[in-house]
Amino acid sequence: MQIKSQSNSFFNQVDQTNNKLNQQLASGKKVNSAADDAAALQIINRLTSQQEGYNQSIRNAYDGISYSQTTDSALSGVNDAVSRIRELSIQAGSGALTDSDRQALQDEVSQLQSQITDTFENTTFGGQALFDGNQTSFQVGPDANTTQGFTASDGSFANPILSVDISTQAGAQTAIDAADQVSEALNTQRTQLGAFENTLNSTIRGLGTQRDNIAESQSRIQDTDYASAVAEQTANDILSQASIALRGQANQSASSVLGLL
Repeated sequence: MQIKSQSNSFFNQVDQTNNKLNQQLASGKKVNSAADDAAALQIINRLTSQQEGYNQSIRNAYDGISYSQTTDSALSGVNDAVSRIRELSIQAGSGALTDSDRQALQDEVSQLQSQITDTFENTTFGGQALFDGNQTSFQVGPDANTTQGFTASDGSFANPILSVDISTQAGAQTAIDAADQVSEALNTQRTQLGAFENTLNSTIRGLGTQRDNIAESQSRIQDTDYASAVAEQTANDILSQASIALRGQANQSASSVLGLL
């Protein structure tokens, strides 16, 4: 009876090992539960959390790039309007034009001024006003306070061009100076946006590298070594066959003992 008990115990151990190996091969993970390796599972969960943090940070950084591109696109439209106002101002400065001609030019300028005002007042990103003078920050790291932000102008730098009137030659000269002033401010703002976007792109590359390094570390701890697992499974199959044979002998021995009794 003791032989039978021992054979059953051996068979159960072999069967448990076989089930564990099958699970590792099927899932691709050598650690599937705390029973497999409690310490390793804890490390794996921590590394998984870090990867998720890096992934979200990368998405946030891409949001920052979208913010920058949206802002720059709006400023590009303003720049086009300012350039057109400057062109019209130069035209209005010609002595060959009549007052009626200059008034017609001013009518177009007024429309362009309304377009600029509308851009600064109504352009939004994610439902929030872009040109309110407040900083927009993006969490670009898995740890607290790892943020990058940009403060878009409130659009007040465009005020000189919003008040020009080119219906007179003197007004046209003033408008040319105002257009140059606003254009310079626009270029400064767009250059800063470009630098902000480049910084975010660099941040994304860094975050991606750190995330990949963590993923590799997690893989070494978690993933199944198929060559080793298959070799172990082959050896375990041999033990399984041996345990079955041993179990059969134990049953025969038990039957013989019962027969004698």
